[in-house]
Amino acid sequence: MHATEHLKEAERLMTVCNSCRYCEGLCAVFPAMEQRRVFTDGDLNYLANLCHGCGACYIDCQFSPPHEFDVNVPKTLARVRADSYRAYAWPKALRPMFDRNGLAIAGVTAASVAAFILGFALWHDPRVLFAPAESFYRLMPHNVMASIFLAVGLFTLVALAMGFRNFWRDIRAGGPAPDDGRSFRQAFRDGAALRYLDGGGAGCYNEDERPTDRRRLFHHLTFYGFALCFAATAAGTILHYLFDSPAPYAWYELPKLFGIPGGIGLVIGPAGLLHQKLRRDPRLVDEARFGMDVAFLAMMFLTGLTGLLLMAFRETAAMGVFLALHLGVVFSLFLTMPYGKFVHGLYRFGALFLYARERRAESDAAGG
Repeated sequence: MHATEHLKEAERLMTVCNSCRYCEGLCAVFPAMEQRRVFTDGDLNYLANLCHGCGACYIDCQFSPPHEFDVNVPKTLARVRADSYRAYAWPKALRPMFDRNGLAIAGVTAASVAAFILGFALWHDPRVLFAPAESFYRLMPHNVMASIFLAVGLFTLVALAMGFRNFWRDIRAGGPAPDDGRSFRQAFRDGAALRYLDGGGAGCYNEDERPTDRRRLFHHLTFYGFALCFAATAAGTILHYLFDSPAPYAWYELPKLFGIPGGIGLVIGPAGLLHQKLRRDPRLVDEARFGMDVAFLAMMFLTGLTGLLLMAFRETAAMGVFLALHLGVVFSLFLTMPYGKFVHGLYRFGALFLYARERRAESDAAGG
């Protein structure tokens, strides 16, 4: 028995695919599937998070609709994957955040922005929001700002770690293995390059049967844009506390060298992914989770956009408004990370790590 109908359907498809094996060269899902003869819920959640949704198996499958076997691996695994985010979330009381995720994240974001605007107004005179200021910290002292984001950051790290622990235990990954260092490096390379978003080499399928690398490009811009923005924040924190060098920073200093390209990546990448999603063949997607996907892309986009606007209008009377907008968006992004699409990167890395470990064990056994 399986916990959901989506898991039950996934088991049916994996049984059919295990008998056919035509798609085994397309991505990591099918070689991992071939290691199993029966499929627990954990196995199916592992395979679902290993899937990158390139769509190649649907295009190549001789049993895809309208065949009576009705094999649609990308859509079915997308449904299982989305269900897994809810199933593993910590604490359990916040799992309903996934039920209407787009609305939930929009509500948290609106409340966060309003809280920062109101906070600025109450802390000072309301007119300070529309008056030029020589420093961000005239509106909010750095220690106060750092304390707020440290608190939400610690909560987010704990929630993500606990969710990943639940996932790792359920996929029966077991304890450390002697080759985990090599497996970790392999998983990191595969994840960083989005190796399995290429449809076996041809590319990703989107609106038609002509594969392209556009989705992989926009994924890269989003991921590395976020990484650069995080690096910019870390650099600013180090400069402030260790070198007594508070913001604002010149364009040639690390916070700007990381933050500007990072912000641009966070604008172009999510916008491109949303455009691709709106054009994607509906046979390949889980329509019920459209709101969650859009909310994630919108949060990334707004983080980049408000950061760039804050930088552009820092010396104008609009600085206070843009600072409140940016801090509110970033606060809500971190607060909702464990309860939205952001967790897919964490679980996918875990799945890639287990796959690398299994392949290493298989290779060592064959060599022995």
